[in-house]
Amino acid sequence: ILQLKTLPRSGGRMLVEAGEENAGLIDIGGGYAIAFKIESHNHPSAIEPFQGTATGVGGILRDIFTMGALPVAALNSLRFGELDSARTKYLLKGVVKGISHYGNAFGVPTVGGEIYFDKCYTDNPLVNAMAVGIVKTDQTASAVALGAGNPVMIMGSSTGRDGIHGASMASKEFDGDPQNMRPTVQVGDPFAEKLLLEATLELIQSGVVVGMQDMGAAGICCSTSEMSAKGEVGMNINLDLVPLREDGMSAYEIMLSESQERMLVVVEQGKEDVAKAICDKWDVPITTIGHVTDDGIIRIHRFGKCVQEIPAQSLVLGGGAPVYTREWKEAEYINETRATNAETLTAIVNERSVEELMNAILTSTTVASKRWVYEQYDSQVGTNTMQKSGGDAAVLRIKELPGQGFAVSTDCNSRYVYLNPYRGGLIAVAEAARNCACVGAEPVAITNCLNFGNPYDPEVYWQFREAIRGMGDMCRALNTPVTGGNVSFHNESQNHAVFPTPTIGMLGLIDDVNKTVGSGFKHANDVIMLLGTHRVELGGSEAVKHVIGDVVGDAPFIDINEEVQLQKVVIEGIRSGLVHSAHDCAEGGLAIALAEKAIVSGMGATVSLPFATDASNLFSEAQSRIVVTVAAGQVDALQTLCTSHNVQFTTLGTVGGDALTIGQFTFAVTDLQQQYYATIPQALGIEA
Repeated sequence: ILQLKTLPRSGGRMLVEAGEENAGLIDIGGGYAIAFKIESHNHPSAIEPFQGTATGVGGILRDIFTMGALPVAALNSLRFGELDSARTKYLLKGVVKGISHYGNAFGVPTVGGEIYFDKCYTDNPLVNAMAVGIVKTDQTASAVALGAGNPVMIMGSSTGRDGIHGASMASKEFDGDPQNMRPTVQVGDPFAEKLLLEATLELIQSGVVVGMQDMGAAGICCSTSEMSAKGEVGMNINLDLVPLREDGMSAYEIMLSESQERMLVVVEQGKEDVAKAICDKWDVPITTIGHVTDDGIIRIHRFGKCVQEIPAQSLVLGGGAPVYTREWKEAEYINETRATNAETLTAIVNERSVEELMNAILTSTTVASKRWVYEQYDSQVGTNTMQKSGGDAAVLRIKELPGQGFAVSTDCNSRYVYLNPYRGGLIAVAEAARNCACVGAEPVAITNCLNFGNPYDPEVYWQFREAIRGMGDMCRALNTPVTGGNVSFHNESQNHAVFPTPTIGMLGLIDDVNKTVGSGFKHANDVIMLLGTHRVELGGSEAVKHVIGDVVGDAPFIDINEEVQLQKVVIEGIRSGLVHSAHDCAEGGLAIALAEKAIVSGMGATVSLPFATDASNLFSEAQSRIVVTVAAGQVDALQTLCTSHNVQFTTLGTVGGDALTIGQFTFAVTDLQQQYYATIPQALGIEA
């Protein structure tokens, strides 16, 4: 918690400080706000990928609508082992099925995300789910209990034994057979959650709700204590009144059950009938199980006896529990990874042909198209989606504010964080923001999901500290405060920890949804320009991973001011109509960025570089670079804009033809498309 408090947690458009509510709340004007948050469901998804992932989606959606917001978008960030493993294939298929099942049935569009593959995630995949919702600023609900005598009610599904110890299981390493932990995984019902959504929103709008909290980790135990502590009150709870779906459940089991699709609601005394009528309308059970007290004590009763009596404050974060300053030291592996210096990496990469590396990187599972995945998600339900998965960021219109929209993206290159946690933290925030900038959205705030190994390991804690320091510095520079999120520790097995993975969920706002652009080439004869400073940066790159088979070197250099100015130029260029398309240089570097623009559009291009057309330059993963296209008559205007922000620019060539030609190298667009789209299905043994 001490490290998290170093992040910028207020300011900008934030309506509530980070951690105050179930999700962040960003003012978008016109009396509306966007609620958004990202959380992990890593361990449950490793044990039972379908239900583990499905309930992760359900849980993050409840965080959004418990605040009174209507969910309008879902995203995800996924990490798996290499796809040559039967277990990885099983996990990938199960996770994708879980996401599509819950999101599609619930009726929220899944509009974006990312998937990385690396052997360090073989035993412990990462499944991070994000949700976004729209709410009127005067119709939000708070996770608080107030008013002695007010009834405490439980609404939604009945309580069973599924998910008991789910929270504590998530804080353990995998040191045995994950199948033995299956009873700790929750079971979800998206259709029940859809009804719960409708009842919840109507309850809040009716004005009878004092406070509301969804039952996630630790179930009734957590929701009663957190709501009471926030309101500085207590509760008397009678577990005999809790609707159960299994016989013989003990107080311990009822309190810790993580059965899904449940809410704890404090209603104004005397308005219980109003609440019940609304829930009956939506066929959602609701039952009074206790009342609020004014003494700050949580009292739990079962079979006529008081089985627990404890101050609410002692059960919550900051409630008098000791705060430890963990030991940390720079990881010893850093000396080994950086022993391979930049000159050596350049020489090794340049030994390979450009054609070989283009094919190898374009067909690597991390870079190749994830179309097989995202086509299983309903991205159009709600009819707000304007740009969906497959581009730099998803774009959605805000129907409540005609003409306006927002962009969302998730991002983190964990290889960079592994090689240099501080720079990796900087880059994770920068690229998530850059993705939003590439569609014309102004980045305004982030949510984060910090996935790390065992924090009691001083080297892991060093990674954690340094990554947060990098995130904070970039957030302050971009004025994108942290609205909240999730920390997931103990992501490791008997063999190894995962790469440190601070996943960033970025929100950007769009003044005019008609002034957004996509990533692919748009018009024949447009001029292609590279914005930003070109450098040879191969540490942790896809090229080096292919050649050496390992992640070595140092993370790419990044200049904070260069990044800020680059994003300003691109946003202004798009909004003024100068820029027709934009795509950032990320995994695979400039050559892959150009190839992806050609693949998406089906249009070729002729490119001539002002530097050596060799492998190290083409596949360098230098930061703060965006490839844009402009009309020939607008090149001077864009150059003037770049000069005013001190952003370097390079004219690369023109759009046209059916091949991508870079210097002396030519690639047929149809061949690039075949390689790009067929890789994942072929690895899974599925027809493309």
